[in-house]
Amino acid sequence: MGISDERTDLQRPLIDPTDSERKPLKDVGLESVLTESSLSYRWRVYLGACIEMKLLFRLALPAILVYLVNSGMSISARIFAGRIGGMELAAASLGNSCFFLVYGLMLGMGSAVETLCGQAYGAQRYDLLGIYLQRATIVLALVGLPMTLLYTFSYPILLMLGEPKTVSYMGSMYIAGLIPQIFAYAVNFTAQKFLQAQSVVIPSAYISGAALLLQILLTWITVYVMGMGLMGIACVLTISWWVMVVAQTLYITTSRRFRHTWTGLSSKSFQGLWSFFKLSAGSAVMICLEMWYSQILVLLAGLLKDPALSLDSLSICMSVSALSFMVSVGFNAAASVRTSNELGAGNPKSALFSTWTATFVSFVISLAEALALMMSRDYVSYIFTSDADVAKAVSELCPFLAVTIILNGIQPVLSGVAVGCGWQTFVAYVNVGCYYIVGIPVGCILGFTFDFQAKGIWTGMIGGTLMQTLILLYVTYRTDWDKEVEKARTRLDMWDEKKESLQN
Repeated sequence: MGISDERTDLQRPLIDPTDSERKPLKDVGLESVLTESSLSYRWRVYLGACIEMKLLFRLALPAILVYLVNSGMSISARIFAGRIGGMELAAASLGNSCFFLVYGLMLGMGSAVETLCGQAYGAQRYDLLGIYLQRATIVLALVGLPMTLLYTFSYPILLMLGEPKTVSYMGSMYIAGLIPQIFAYAVNFTAQKFLQAQSVVIPSAYISGAALLLQILLTWITVYVMGMGLMGIACVLTISWWVMVVAQTLYITTSRRFRHTWTGLSSKSFQGLWSFFKLSAGSAVMICLEMWYSQILVLLAGLLKDPALSLDSLSICMSVSALSFMVSVGFNAAASVRTSNELGAGNPKSALFSTWTATFVSFVISLAEALALMMSRDYVSYIFTSDADVAKAVSELCPFLAVTIILNGIQPVLSGVAVGCGWQTFVAYVNVGCYYIVGIPVGCILGFTFDFQAKGIWTGMIGGTLMQTLILLYVTYRTDWDKEVEKARTRLDMWDEKKESLQN
């Protein structure tokens, strides 16, 4: 028998369409491919990659669109505010920056639903998904209550922080119009995770896109027709988020697609709220520490010798980094769903394969982005400004930005794997150590003590991110996926037994 004949025989158990007793590749599960002893290792990897890549991109691409649209809503609000006047733009920017705290908190706490819903769906315990959705919404709404007090008294808080009186007043009025948006976050993020756990992401992308178009239209009417100014912009932004909430709620509660995962309101959702809060708090800390890390870089830049030039160049670099980061966040969501689904289904090999496939694909994309950036390093800043000095400063920072983009292609995906496995609390501790005990202090020493300015601060930040990425890579590499399957099964069994604790 020749080599070609042997290869044909190796393929036949899975992909021979002429054999009525065999399944075509599209109907073969990933775990079946990876455990098929009649296939060589090379063919198992190849066929597994074909299956996984299709699943991965089907999840990641709509998720990227959703996150881009969500960011675009706040950006469009700032654009309209800038058309009114410079003071209104400053107030809207200040308001959005302050509200970023709540956004990160709600997004982080909503990530706990990814772990539980994803594993329950993979284990075919469909009735638990609706209960987790309701419980998460209750917990996030309760957390939102003290946030309303914080933003109700935003004016004196902003004055205490040293902001100008006029900007503080206008910013506080803008924030007041966004208060109902807190509770829209509570419902929207949990609903998105509920849908993502079932690999239903395209409807969320359609809903978010429609909400963005509606927001732009209504904002134009309130600003240019009704003359409502800054408060009108804030109210429309809040209404747009609630439109997304209503649309997603109707889709979940009325579609027969979710007849097994949404069975109506249940009193069980009020059980174990404290245990769910602890798991959600770990997720919130993990996400918030990551989101605030880059913001601190910008704040430190304001203390350098030439703060205007440093802030302008860093702001441009952060905008480019944020755009590329959205791609990684999409793969973060996809990796979380795939990992949790496979663990819940009791497929350790598939969970491992999904983890490394998502990490590799995101790394390759980020590497391509970094190379494109370096080739256009002398021109990229002219998208934002025509200042030659800023362009030169941005060009000098581009190598640091390129390294950051590459690391951001790996680290968020590993964080998504951590969410899928339920490691949020562990990753939160890692983030504190790497970012705030190592990264920021080293950046301050290099930037201020050794006078490397923005390059020194950014070097410290890169060091913290690199350390965190290496730790997550090592932990993921050393993970016993069979034990993770058992942990996922135990977590679901404990809920069925109505016990209070949820394993981490």
